Amino acid sequence: MQVSVRDNNVEQALRALKKKLQREGVFREMKLKQHFEKPSVKKARERAEAVRRARKLARKKALREGAL
Repeated sequence: MQVSVRDNNVEQALRALKKKLQREGVFREMKLKQHFEKPSVKKARERAEAVRRARKLARKKALREGAL
């Protein structure tokens, strides 16, 4: 991952880097890897996340369909 520093503005470059890392999910992954997670718990969490993503996608699709 690369962020360019313009006009020696390091603070702006750091903000851009943090935003990119946030979008990629690096911070979330680091937090999850701080402690061991049992495989059964990991599977349940991933399944719940998938359900949440599917519901969110369906909700957005319904809003788009209803708006058109």
